[in-house]
Amino acid sequence: MDIENRIDKVVEWLREKVKVSGTKGLLVGISGGIDSAVVANLIKKAFPENSLGVILPIKSNPKDVEDGLLLVKQSGITHIIIDLSPQQQEMLALVNKTLQALNLFNEGNNKLTDANLRARLRMSTLYALANQLNYLVVGTDNAAEVYTGYFTKYGDGGVDLLPIATLKKYEVYQWAKALGVPQEILDRQPSAGLWEGQTDEAEMGTTYKAIDAFLNGEEILQKDQEIIERLHRISQHKREMPPYPKI
Repeated sequence: MDIENRIDKVVEWLREKVKVSGTKGLLVGISGGIDSAVVANLIKKAFPENSLGVILPIKSNPKDVEDGLLLVKQSGITHIIIDLSPQQQEMLALVNKTLQALNLFNEGNNKLTDANLRARLRMSTLYALANQLNYLVVGTDNAAEVYTGYFTKYGDGGVDLLPIATLKKYEVYQWAKALGVPQEILDRQPSAGLWEGQTDEAEMGTTYKAIDAFLNGEEILQKDQEIIERLHRISQHKREMPPYPKI
């Protein structure tokens, strides 16, 4: 099946999910990256009048917002910007102050706490908007991210629909080109924007090319295979409902 037909099938799938749920449309958080660019285009195609792109900077690089707006212009999607920096800083400071008073604060964990709080505040904001609009929240995780668990639990992993979850990263780029995503976004180094200078591949310790090859059943370097298998193993809890005792 060619890319255009696959895109059309996903667009129809999105429409069916909205119909079954009794909602009115779809929204997505726009980061300025390739994955959210593809998803924004998909939901705009599915619901030209009832789709929303949400740009949620939190102490972000201004380039992220700039590229997000570039995507908005290309796709024609309705958008809003909500800067959550003050709220995130206030919440993080309150948590840290409370723990410091009890001598429980761990400086070594603060970077990850900061990063995950950003993702979870964005998720909460997207759902607040979705509740108001009677929309579903659409996620942007691709196959490599789903397999390795490269998403924040109840953050960017907290969504209603995952339309590109079966696409390898190289396929995301193919779809982006077919959808007319601007070259500037295609050329960006993949990043979750969790802190200044953060990149996906540096954080994971392997490359999307290696993960894609692994998922395709191809032979890859042993060190990459070990990293991918470890990431999959330790992130299993992210792909399951919370456990409960059978009593």
